Amino acid sequence: MVSRVLIIGACGQIGSELTNTLRIQLGVDNVIASDIRESNEALVASGPFEIIDAKDFEDIKKNVLKYNVDTIYLMAAMLSATGEKYPEKAWDLNMSSLFNVLNLAKENTVKKVFWPSSIAVFGPSTPKINTPQQTVMEPTTVYGITKQVGERWCEYYFNNYGVDVRSIRYPGIISWKTLPGGGTTDYAIDIFHKAISDGHYDCFLTKSTALPMMFMEDAVKATLDIMKANTNDVKIRSSYNLSAISFTPQELADEIAKQIPEFTISYTPDFRQKIADSWPNSIDDSSARQDWNWNHSYDLEAITNEMLLQLKEKAIS
Repeated sequence: MVSRVLIIGACGQIGSELTNTLRIQLGVDNVIASDIRESNEALVASGPFEIIDAKDFEDIKKNVLKYNVDTIYLMAAMLSATGEKYPEKAWDLNMSSLFNVLNLAKENTVKKVFWPSSIAVFGPSTPKINTPQQTVMEPTTVYGITKQVGERWCEYYFNNYGVDVRSIRYPGIISWKTLPGGGTTDYAIDIFHKAISDGHYDCFLTKSTALPMMFMEDAVKATLDIMKANTNDVKIRSSYNLSAISFTPQELADEIAKQIPEFTISYTPDFRQKIADSWPNSIDDSSARQDWNWNHSYDLEAITNEMLLQLKEKAIS
């Protein structure tokens, strides 16, 4: 029996690419995309789409029943940099949306839930190098606080109500298909756009700020891998560490300069530097690799090649 999926927050960076991949795998009519507004014309036109407020339980439930949905991917969230500007709104959206889908699963209206966590759950007191799966978490951003609390609720709902909820802690995600969406790691997307259009990028982080990163194709693969895994293989029900590579803005700039020799970079750190300083430099994701065979495909050179190739073609077209 083919699964019927609802993606909440489908117009976002990860949600849009996850939707497209799932529609290829499951069939267009089995993947219902939804968001608070129709902000992605191509996605809206490519299959079933509903306007859904992630904070409205009855709105979500109505559409779950309408389409006979058995699996929800909750991708709606207010990200780190934006969340610092609107802390109460970030808390409200990120937490109420999670409770809504967990409660739908608790009452057996849906069978399975995916909810993304983030490296933002870590804080200044967390070991920065090869951050362990289980470690100190003292997040300093509203986004990180909501993700840390959300992890605890996911595990609680699994242990007490048998809810099949699965989660991974995304690092910074790099994609050429969508524009930066308000995250601290989004410099690693914007830099490619500016390298092509201006030949120069003014970075809001210091040159030596190392952060865990991942190409979008790997992030989508990880998401689908954990959802396809046998129930008994998903041994962590809070959230799994996930990683591919780590690099600094200077290392990324040097890689870009191999293809665009005239490219230059300057550094004007802003409030996002404090956020980045609270996060790990690298992640130990051995639990994900052992439990459900996670493995990444893209290194820094491959990411740079693909980003520049695709964005140049996009600019021409």
